[in-house]
Amino acid sequence: MRAHIVLDSVLGPLTIVAEDGQIRCLYMDLQRHRPGDDELGAPEPRGRDAEPLKAAADQLDAYFAGELMRFDLPLAPRGSEFQLRVWTALHEIPYGQTETYGELAERIGSPGGARAVGLANGKNPIGIIIPCHRVVGSNGSLTGYGGGLDRKRQLLDLELAVSGAALF
Repeated sequence: MRAHIVLDSVLGPLTIVAEDGQIRCLYMDLQRHRPGDDELGAPEPRGRDAEPLKAAADQLDAYFAGELMRFDLPLAPRGSEFQLRVWTALHEIPYGQTETYGELAERIGSPGGARAVGLANGKNPIGIIIPCHRVVGSNGSLTGYGGGLDRKRQLLDLELAVSGAALF
């Protein structure tokens, strides 16, 4: 059964979708590639107290408070084999650091596949938790983010403030 909650955050409302005990999606309002409300499942009747939605909401709260650098949640994004490879690789980009689309393509064995990596990154259904915001253009510029570049900057600035790392 698919169900969702809406969590208030510093980025605005976040819709977290769970199915079969796993996090399936996390969407921001006005996000590119966000499905229609009919695909989110019913609102969870227990609200934030239902697992794994509770764990996701608690970890997101801790992340935004600067207290959590790595999520530990049961995730089940749906995508092509290539998309899943990209999304898995995103977890390896350390908190407070960035990687270019080209570097990520090289790392997953697809040299010259920066554009394909960018397209897969843009379709990430579990933003923030799968940290696609840590991928930048070849010159370090902020490019393409489904939740908007302002939010990408906000997420990177949060991680920089907490980690003290230089992002670029």
